Amino acid sequence: MPIDFPNLPDLQDGRLSQTLQNILDNKTKPPGSLGQLETLARQLGEILGSEAPELVAPQLLVFAGDHGLAARGVSAYPSDVTWQMVENFLAGGAAVSVLARLHGITLCVVDCGVAHDFLAPGSVVRPRLVVRKIAAGTADSSTQPAMTPAQCDDAINNGMALVRQLPGNVLLLGEMGIGNTSAASLLMARLSGAPIAQCTGAGSGLDGAAVARKTALLSQVLELHANARSPLQALAAFGGFEMATMLGSVMQAAQQRRVIVVDGFITGAVVMLAHALQPLVLQRCVFAHRSGERGHGLMLEQLGVYPVLDLGLRLGEGSGAALAWPLLRSACAILSDMASFASAGVSQKSSTAPH
Repeated sequence: MPIDFPNLPDLQDGRLSQTLQNILDNKTKPPGSLGQLETLARQLGEILGSEAPELVAPQLLVFAGDHGLAARGVSAYPSDVTWQMVENFLAGGAAVSVLARLHGITLCVVDCGVAHDFLAPGSVVRPRLVVRKIAAGTADSSTQPAMTPAQCDDAINNGMALVRQLPGNVLLLGEMGIGNTSAASLLMARLSGAPIAQCTGAGSGLDGAAVARKTALLSQVLELHANARSPLQALAAFGGFEMATMLGSVMQAAQQRRVIVVDGFITGAVVMLAHALQPLVLQRCVFAHRSGERGHGLMLEQLGVYPVLDLGLRLGEGSGAALAWPLLRSACAILSDMASFASAGVSQKSSTAPH
C-alpha cells in the first residue's frame, strides 16, 4: 500500500518573520551587513518557531547502501569501497567522522543495504551503527527496477521510524554508496526534465571518456524506465536503499519541524524527491554547500535555494553539512547574544544623514 505522507504545515508566519528581521536590524551593525548569515538566522528562527532559536543535539546520519548499477562501471571505485568506508566511518577516520567529532555532532551510520555484514556472529549492537538492511544492494537498474515497490516502502518506513527515535531538533544528511551519483543523476533528470548529460558528472573521479560512457548508459536506463514518472516510481526504478531510507527520514524530520541540513548532490536528489511529494519541505532545509559535481548547481537553481558554502567539495558523506554546522550555530548566536543598539548604548544611523 502506497505511503501517505501527512501534509506539512506552512511555516510562514508574517509576525515572527518581521520580529526576527527587526531583531537583526537593531543589532549593533549596519542593516544587512552580515549578509547571508542574517538570512540563515531568520530561517532557523522560522523553522524552530522562536525569536531565539536553539540548536539541540544535532544528529548526522550517514545512510549507506550498494547499487547493482555499479557493476556497469559507473564509478571509479569498486563496490567493496562502500563497506570499507563504512568501517572507516565507524573507526572515526573518515572526513565526516573528523568533522563531526570536532563540532560535537553525533554521527551514526545506517546500513540500509550494504553488501556486507558489519555485525559479528551473534552480535546485535555496534557503536555508531544502525542496521536497517533491506537487501544486500539494489538490483541493476539497467536491466530492471532497482527495488520493488514493497522494498522502497519498507526503506522509507525505516527512515521515518529511525528519526522518531532520535533526540534533538537538527538532522544532518550524509550518504555512502558506490554508484549513488548515477542514481542521483537519474532521479534529477526524471524529476526535473533536464537532459541526463547536464545531470551527470565525474562522481568519485571518472575521466572524460568514462563520464561519456556513464552518460550513455544512464540515458538507456532512463529509456528503460520511461513509465516510472511519479516520485516514488522513479525512486524505486533508479534509487538506492540508502536514498529511500533517507527520504523517510527527511519527511519525518520535516513533520517534526527539525532543521534539515542537506549535504551535496546525492542528498540534494533525495530532497528533490521530498519536494516533489511535499513542496513545503524546503522551508525546513538548509543547503550546506554547492558541490563540484556537475548537475548540483542546476539542481539548486531548480529548487530555488541558496547554499551556505561554495568550496568546490564533492566528497559526500555529509562532510559539507558538518562544515556548515558552525555557521548555523553562529547565526543563532547573532540572534540571541549580539547586543542591540539600545542595550549597548550605541547610536543608530541618523535618518537625516545625506545620501
